[in-house]
Amino acid sequence: MAESSTTAGKRKCSQDPQVDEKLVPKQGPSFCSTRYGIAFIIHICNLIAMAQCVVMNITMVAMVNSTDHQLQFNGSAEGLPGDSFGGLNNAPDSLPAGAPVYDWSPQIQGIIFSSANYGMMLTLALSGYLAGRVGTKRVVGVSLFASSLLSILTPLAAELGLVCLIATRIVQSLIQGSTFGGQYALWERWGPPHERSRLCSIGLSGMMLGTFFIILLGGIICQTLGWPFAFYILGGIGCVYCLLWFVLVYDDPVSHPWINVTEKDYIISSLAHQIQNGFLSALPFIIAWVFGILGGQMADFLLTKNFRLITVRKTATFLGNFPSSALLVVLPYLTPSYVTTMTLLTLSCGLCAICQSGIYINALDIAPRHSSFLMGATRGFAYVAAILAPTVNGFLLNQDPEFGWRNVFLLLFAINLLGLIFYLIFGEAVVQDWAKERKLTHL
Repeated sequence: MAESSTTAGKRKCSQDPQVDEKLVPKQGPSFCSTRYGIAFIIHICNLIAMAQCVVMNITMVAMVNSTDHQLQFNGSAEGLPGDSFGGLNNAPDSLPAGAPVYDWSPQIQGIIFSSANYGMMLTLALSGYLAGRVGTKRVVGVSLFASSLLSILTPLAAELGLVCLIATRIVQSLIQGSTFGGQYALWERWGPPHERSRLCSIGLSGMMLGTFFIILLGGIICQTLGWPFAFYILGGIGCVYCLLWFVLVYDDPVSHPWINVTEKDYIISSLAHQIQNGFLSALPFIIAWVFGILGGQMADFLLTKNFRLITVRKTATFLGNFPSSALLVVLPYLTPSYVTTMTLLTLSCGLCAICQSGIYINALDIAPRHSSFLMGATRGFAYVAAILAPTVNGFLLNQDPEFGWRNVFLLLFAINLLGLIFYLIFGEAVVQDWAKERKLTHL
């Protein structure tokens, strides 16, 4: 083992991701190993962080509806939240009386929802670079703790005013971007090349599970305890979990005090050295941030020119979906060039942000009353891709080392094109009948 470690050290500057199997010692345990324990810890971390990110989409229904709404003349009531709480008869009486309620229009709700994404694009890549410098343990741990504190303070921010709430959400999005982006540096030192897909998938799947739990339990918490407790509970759980994070997580196997010696030597010997560039890692997200803002300006400009709303939504979705996918498809067929490759990859990532003015906010058009639930549910479903992508990519690359990336890009293009065609055919931008407010008159 010592000889293998020495040989691996001599090959440190090699850029070949493949490792000579003769130089790798015995693998040791898998699912009962420390590296899989780290993956499970990240899984729970992502579960908590994603639940904190999505909880506003669930609580919004209770934040803008209440029994405090006065009955209209002649005993009529308009817009009662019966659909959101399992029935019109028991909805008003079942809501906690002490929870504050706000008179926010669908447009204001949309601003509140989108504010959770303003800072995330800026810190996803920068946090990865920072984690490589100071360590994932510190970056993710501090970020999760700060996000949990802001989650606890969210009800107070809402009480102080809309500006304070939006500012809190933006700051929290900056921090949550560090939570999600900083964790990838951990697998540079903990993930053997042939196990990274599995380990990364275990960690990322926590996002999907977090969305599932908050959608499942968020309404119950709002109905029984009041919507502020949804933030209090998630923030409290996050603060407590940070203690476990700082005790159990270490940046590399060498510094871990309880790891099995066999497993430590296996991980160290199987890792291939990688060269990373912080600027190149951050560039696609900065470009995406620019295109996202420009896309919003373009959408509003077209609306002022009397373009139909559905036309604007479909145009933005097409511009953000098709060109970015096409750039990846043509990449394997071009003459290999570092500049060309980085340019196409950066543009492909950046153009995707234009969809923010299209399909991403379409739920506000078709069902303003239920937009919070729909955006939370669809966002959670979208994270299936984050779970499947590493596994599928690893399988395709393993099956065909020479043309593996070409197959990955072709599969990506096919999936995006299928979804785009479906949306262009069936997409709507008018309030649906099932989402319209009901008017009841009590005789």
